[in-house]
Amino acid sequence: MPLTDIAIKNAKPGPKRTRLKDERGLFLEISPSGGKWWRLRYSFQGKENMLSLGVYPDVSLKEARARRDEARRLLAQGQDPSQARKAEKFETSLEAATFELVAREWHAKFRTNWSESHALRIMTRLSQDAFPWIGARPIGEITAPELLGVARRVEARGAIETAHRLVQNCGQVFRYAIATGRAQRDPAADLRGAIPPSPTKHHPSITEPKAVCALLRAIDGYEGSLVVRCALRLAYLSFVRPGELRRAEWAEFDFEAAQWRIPAAKMKMREQHIVPLSRQALEALQELRPLTGDGRFVFPSERTKERPMSENTVNAALRRMGYGKGEMTGHGFRSMASTLLNEQGWNRDAIERQLAHAERDEIRAAYNYAEFLPERRKMMQSWADYLDSLKDGASIIPFQRTA
Repeated sequence: MPLTDIAIKNAKPGPKRTRLKDERGLFLEISPSGGKWWRLRYSFQGKENMLSLGVYPDVSLKEARARRDEARRLLAQGQDPSQARKAEKFETSLEAATFELVAREWHAKFRTNWSESHALRIMTRLSQDAFPWIGARPIGEITAPELLGVARRVEARGAIETAHRLVQNCGQVFRYAIATGRAQRDPAADLRGAIPPSPTKHHPSITEPKAVCALLRAIDGYEGSLVVRCALRLAYLSFVRPGELRRAEWAEFDFEAAQWRIPAAKMKMREQHIVPLSRQALEALQELRPLTGDGRFVFPSERTKERPMSENTVNAALRRMGYGKGEMTGHGFRSMASTLLNEQGWNRDAIERQLAHAERDEIRAAYNYAEFLPERRKMMQSWADYLDSLKDGASIIPFQRTA
């Protein structure tokens, strides 16, 4: 017997779930707490299924029957009403998933892996150069030409490197959208080669052996503080980034293993980095240890041991020694080591790993911070010995690595 509005209103909950049947598979399910749900039982391809049609009284008896009839119409057309509903919800979610919404979700999820300054740069880049143009667009509908137009606006103001970084960040957002079911493909991948390459930036550096010899002797004769002189020595013996050098902590050094393990949080690529320490590097640290070893930082600020030295300290020392900013910088020690080690025939991959560069072979396994470590130990000691020979004025024939 079909249900009536009066029968539904007068229905009382029992100790267990009860069902009041209507017609053609429709029924009202009543929970012990008094909740009432419309359900439709149907069969599709020989399997029994259940479809929820809403909550009473939000969905009236008349509306529930209309929804039942629509579901049965789909069945008559050979469609599963449950799958049709899922597809409809998916389409709705795609329309609601704008680029800005997904980008902010992606940023919030991954920002804990970045430094505050890096996270701020990414969001500023997206907010200024992407959101005004494609932020309100459904992310699944954005095309490669549309994204190229966004990048072209940045390129037009001469910020080519920023345009490349913007496309890179957008690609990360699109891949996140694909993984979370809100996009089908990454249009940023189609822009490879569409934007001119960024002009190569070179940090001023000294790479000619005679000039390197003069620099090393100048460092040995530096009349400033012992802290700065040792920082300069470790800069050319370890060739880490200036920020990693000045923030070095004594707890990161293992003198027995002759290693400096820089935590991931301090590294540009957010990966722990191992620096094998040559005999000369250990000597420099041991010389400094009585002065700063009771504190946290290896190279503390002149004002307080609670903070590392200023980011300008090493460059200021180089200027004091007579090296202009167009000749040599703290970052230039890395270029010096890279150039000369490559000329000496060392394994390029070992050099790149020691420099902790981002360049990686995509088909290789995930980055391993200990990769090439035995060869890097030999390389770092050979490098220190080579610099000593230069400084001592020997006639140097660059060592050619053959194995």
